[in-house]
Order: sequence, then structure tokens, then C-alpha cells
Amino acid sequence: MRLWGGRGRLRHERLQTILTIAALATAVALPVVLLSVGGGVSAHELNDLENAGYQIVVSAGGYHGIANAHRIAGQILAIPSVTAASPVLSVAIDAFLGTGQAVPSLAEGVIPEEFLPTLGPTESGLFPSPLPLGDPTDAVHFDNGTYDGPATNDVMVSSPLAQEYHLAAGDTLLLGPSSNESQAVRYNLTGTFGVPLGELGQTGGFALLLPLSSLQAMTGLSSGPGVPVVDAADTIEVSVGGSVATNPSQLDHVQQEVQGVVPYDSVSTLSQEAEQLQSASSVLTGFYLALSSVGITVGLVFLTLVMLRRVESDHRSIGIRRAIGVPGRLVVGGVLVEGATLAALGAVGGVVVGYLLVEALATWSTGAVQEAASLAEFVPLTLAELTLAILGLSLLAGALAARAALRLDLAESLR
Repeated sequence: MRLWGGRGRLRHERLQTILTIAALATAVALPVVLLSVGGGVSAHELNDLENAGYQIVVSAGGYHGIANAHRIAGQILAIPSVTAASPVLSVAIDAFLGTGQAVPSLAEGVIPEEFLPTLGPTESGLFPSPLPLGDPTDAVHFDNGTYDGPATNDVMVSSPLAQEYHLAAGDTLLLGPSSNESQAVRYNLTGTFGVPLGELGQTGGFALLLPLSSLQAMTGLSSGPGVPVVDAADTIEVSVGGSVATNPSQLDHVQQEVQGVVPYDSVSTLSQEAEQLQSASSVLTGFYLALSSVGITVGLVFLTLVMLRRVESDHRSIGIRRAIGVPGRLVVGGVLVEGATLAALGAVGGVVVGYLLVEALATWSTGAVQEAASLAEFVPLTLAELTLAILGLSLLAGALAARAALRLDLAESLR
């Protein structure tokens, strides 16, 4: 049997070889893409959890579901061992930067002095300290829930947004809840955060940071009749100090105290979220493998058919070798080696194709697809295990072909 075929009658075997390798490579490329991208995203999320500056998070269902965020944050701060309680409200708004068009941006409303302590070591380096957002406590404008206090109308923008539109501290810009510029409010740009373009990528994207009460008032989430959620926030991130942060039993006790403040909201620790994320990652990995098994099965069936067809076309050569005394184990070994060689070439080709596909998505795609692809991790051990699994399964295809070779009728083969 010849791996690449030859001239004349055997030339079509070369096409069979190419198609077999292509089929296996296509089947292997799918799990390479799924496992690398899915694993990379999960690892990124786990790393964010492990390096976060807070240990407990309060969340609620619905749209900006935490109500009375300022009051709740103050009550949580009164709990012993709690060092910071940072309500965060994330809303998509429009910025008017003199271009004639609204620039969609993600705005986050925070209490300045509570926000910085809840950042991890990586994120904290992206922000100036203290945050130049006026009142550090956000209490003056909030004014005990009346929102009648004077607002500083200070805002910070991400470095990519500042660089794209040539913004600098001291500029003014209009921010509004919609693309209707007449609803926009004038803000003072007091600083930037994040990493400039060309260094580590578009960290933060087009993002804005402003006082929590200012964003609530702008987006109709402050107080008054018809407000869906009064003094709204999406999460409250809670930092604890001392040994409590690393002591599971003490951290659970603080979690229970926080839960007592917000009995109807969800309170979880980052360790619990990490465990849930790891469980979800394991489930997704199993799903990826199950989905990929369909393509791999088709590729192995194709390999089996090709191997059987080659045994049939080489029946005379096999018969002659057996007739002159070549041991059956050598015939079987040759068939198994050929099948394993085809499988190895297909597996390696699939790894290469999968890698190139992910790199192409990370380079030329846009949005969430590009972001996910850029987080992909190609774990050598995982890729090696996948390749070895394909080689192991190819032995089944080779075994079927070898069995057919040993069952050939010598007299019929030598005709």
C-alpha cells in the first residue's frame, strides 16, 4: 500500500490521501477553535475574579435592579471588616464631540472614593488616584436622595476615546441618554483612564466614568414619580480588610451580614462565582467535545472507507506477500502505520488550521467575536491530547482494514 499513490492505476490514491487528510483536518480544527477560544475566555474571567479588589458582590435581577444604592452602600460600609462598598451603574449613553454625530459610549456611574479600593492590582493602574470627579463621596449632589445639591458635572473618558477624538483635560463635551442632542448636558473633562492605543490595545473601549448621582439623573434612574428603580445600580462591589479577605469562614460571615442588609438581592463571594464559572467551563468543554465528535466521527469513517478501499485495490500485492511467507503481523503493522500516518497528518493540519482561523478572527473580525478570539489560549497539553486521541481512534480504522487484509482469499488474490 502506498501513502501518496503513484502513476497509472494508483494515481487516484493520491487524491484519496489528500481528501482523507483534509477531512480529518477539518474535523480537528473545530475542537481546536472551540476549546482554545472557550478556554481562553473562561481563563480570562477567572483571572479577573482572582485579581479583583473586592471579595463580595451584590446584584439583582431586572434592569438596573438594585434600588437605594447610596443608602445600601452606606449600611454595608457600617459592617465590621468592610473597607469599601462601591455601587456601579452601567448605562449606554451618547456623547456629542463636535463631529455632528452622536458617539455611542458605555458610561459607568460610581462613588469616587469607594470605586478605587475595589479595583484589582491590574485595573487600579489604569486610573489616577484620587479620581478627579469632584465630591469623593457623591453626597453633595445626591443630597439625601433629593438630587438637589450642586453637581460638578465632571467626567473622565477612556484613553482610546480621548485619542480618537483628540480630547484632553479641560475640554467640555455634551452627554445625553439618547441621540437627541437637545437632551444632552454639558460636562467638564477632568482626566482619562485606561491604556492609549498602540500599547496594549483598546483597553476600556469608548467608555466614560462619572459620579453615580450624575449618571442616575441623566438617565432617569435617580428619584421621582415614574422612575422604574430609585437610586439605581447594577452591582455593589464590597471589599473587606485584613485576614477576613482570605478566611473562608469569616468571609461567609460578612456575606451573611451583607445579605441581611439586602434580603431580596443576590449576594455572592468571588470564590463562589469562580466555582460556578469553573463548573460552567467544564460543562461547555464537554459540549464542545460532543459537538466536535460528529465531525471527527465523519472523518474517521472516511478514513476507514479509504483504508478498506486500499486493501481491496492492493489485494494482489498482499496475497503475494503472504504467499511468500511474510508474517501476518507485518501486513497488519503496515496497514496500521499507514492509517496512523494519515490520522497524524490530519490532526496536525487541523491544529494549524484551527490556530490560523482563530488568529484571523482576532485580527479581522469585529465586536464580541474579535474580543473572544483575542483571548484564545492554545494549551499544548490539550492539543497533544486531542492529537493522540485522533491517533488512537485511527487504530480502529486500521484494525478493520487489517482484518480485511488477513481475510483475503490467497487463491483469489493470486489470480
